[in-house]
Amino acid sequence: MITPILHHYDLSPFCEKIRLAMGLKDLDWISVKVEAVPPRPALDALTGGYRRLPVLQLGADIFCDSALVFDALERLKPTPTLYPQGEGLAKGLSMWWDRATWIPAIGVLVGHIGEHLPQAFLDDRREHYLGFDISKPAMAPLLPAHVQQMATMASWLDSMLGQGHDFLTGGQPSAADLTCHHSLWLLRANAGAEVIDAQLGLSPRVIAWMGRVAALGHGRMTQMTPDQAVAAARDTRPDPALLPEGDDPSGLKRGTEVTVTPDDTARVPVRGRLVAANSQQLTVSVSGEAGDLHVHFPRAGFQTLPVAADSRDAA
Repeated sequence: MITPILHHYDLSPFCEKIRLAMGLKDLDWISVKVEAVPPRPALDALTGGYRRLPVLQLGADIFCDSALVFDALERLKPTPTLYPQGEGLAKGLSMWWDRATWIPAIGVLVGHIGEHLPQAFLDDRREHYLGFDISKPAMAPLLPAHVQQMATMASWLDSMLGQGHDFLTGGQPSAADLTCHHSLWLLRANAGAEVIDAQLGLSPRVIAWMGRVAALGHGRMTQMTPDQAVAAARDTRPDPALLPEGDDPSGLKRGTEVTVTPDDTARVPVRGRLVAANSQQLTVSVSGEAGDLHVHFPRAGFQTLPVAADSRDAA
């Protein structure tokens, strides 16, 4: 089995849920630490410029977005599964939580430790994610609303756990648990568990559930530098077995030059040639410093559009 390479940084909650997936699956993996704020030249060489994290590398196959990273790990090691109750429930809960809690969680975090965060980090998240500088005094009235939103959604987790199971969708942990854990983990790890538990009114059930999720651990990690990861990609070829099967439901044809762009935040397009696509996943080819790569994206949460003829001519 190929050893997965995870490009990540410590503070990222989206990276934390993938680290927990490594633990759930009891995997050996390679850690490549990257900067929280671009530039990230080695990672850009692997992804074609995709700016969000985490990114998973399997040789010359690069998987973008945590939802697709879950799927890649599931294929790499099917048991124990990330989807014990099926993919639909876990993926739906995960996408809801990611999108619903991102801004309020950052708001609560900055309310507690904003003065300790580098200005470059705040500026970057304002420009690419939030649309405003939440650290400014004018934003202070929003902070109670962010607390309220996080408290409301945490109470929904309590309701799910009130069905008598140890985890959100049943007796076994799923991708939904790893996702819904991550925003609360971010706040408790950086602002203090007792402070956040009291402020958000986290129930004993939610706190105990967080302990069970954290107990999954992070698997067994070794280190690699970003340049070594680029070399590892350059020294191999993409695996055709990792391509999605089927056809693109919107009618895009293989070989079409396309851009792939997140539809919510960090809307930086990746440009490549479509290799394969179906309703769940697509793959584009990207060539450059890291060699000939296949870069994989989920369909949910991304826009894939053909490159206009005049744009191709200009390039």
